[in-house]
Amino acid sequence: MEENNLPSCCFKSVIMNLPQISLAVLRPLLFGALVSSTCHLGAQGQPPVVASTNPPVPAAVAPPIPDAPAVLPGNGLAAHDFFYAGESKIEKMQIVRDGKIVWSYTHPANGEISDATLYANGNILFAHQHGVTEINAAKQVVWNYDAPANTEIHTAQRIGRDHVLFIQNGNPALLKVVNTVTGVAEKEIVLPVGNPKSTHGQFRHARLTPAGTLLVAHMDLGRVSEYDAGGKEVWSVAVPGPWSATPLKNGNILVCDKNRAVREINPEGKTVWQFAPTDAPGYKLSSIQIASRLPNGNTLINNWFNQWSAKLDPVNTPVQAIEVTPDKQIVWTLRSWTPPADLGPSTIIQMLNEPVSSEGLKFGEIH
Repeated sequence: MEENNLPSCCFKSVIMNLPQISLAVLRPLLFGALVSSTCHLGAQGQPPVVASTNPPVPAAVAPPIPDAPAVLPGNGLAAHDFFYAGESKIEKMQIVRDGKIVWSYTHPANGEISDATLYANGNILFAHQHGVTEINAAKQVVWNYDAPANTEIHTAQRIGRDHVLFIQNGNPALLKVVNTVTGVAEKEIVLPVGNPKSTHGQFRHARLTPAGTLLVAHMDLGRVSEYDAGGKEVWSVAVPGPWSATPLKNGNILVCDKNRAVREINPEGKTVWQFAPTDAPGYKLSSIQIASRLPNGNTLINNWFNQWSAKLDPVNTPVQAIEVTPDKQIVWTLRSWTPPADLGPSTIIQMLNEPVSSEGLKFGEIH
């Protein structure tokens, strides 16, 4: 309060002593009083804020966390020969040998490749959301099935020479076996789903077992189930949002779930081995879709990148796959996003040291 009265007091003193004060003395007093008033009168009795002539100091911006280490283990593209495909905006597939792409194919459609298998005869059977197609090594279509309206197909497997098994998402969802020679559906089984109206989220992966049953990942029901050829559920295990389920030679199954974990589950439903994102410090594992057990005992895990919801950062690209040992050591990583080997997002990585044959597979009486 004392500061607010100062200018008034100063002027009162000057006015009462005007006869005794010369003009030369008056000028500096008046000027000083004016300066004092300006300096002390601010908003609500506070000194005014004086604008700084210095530029503002920008806030520190933390550098982005790398999606993977700068130096990766293994020998890059040259480490393995493999067939590669994935869910991406372009339906493309490649074969890599000796570190180079030696064969590639782009399917002229607008779906996404969720399942593909390169067979020993050179043919490739792949499910691409809006249908199932088989091509030969010369890229000629040898068989095709278009998904009916309001349905999707994300998984398919050949049985012998004349049959293809696939799951058709829809209302109802159907497990179908079609004779590729006659075009006749020789088996149709209705499968349960969590939401009949949400076609896209029902199924992604299913595989025949050596016993002639079918292992199905119920993505929207949160479980993996095994069905016999009559459609009876003979075994199941709860799994949060399973994307894939693959039978192993030891009788266990390998499952990838929505929590980005890979689990090996035995017939009693117990997890006997697991690999989670916390087991891969320094790596960003965004979406694990399919994992496979290699002949050397290691596990190959793909790391899918979603082109529909994110834009790839060319200076910070994620790895497309990692190979881990039973004790969870990462011994090889795949990261190839630029020409001449731009592989794109990964869903299927099939090693070529073990040719896959459709002979010997069966589903009940169909073989």
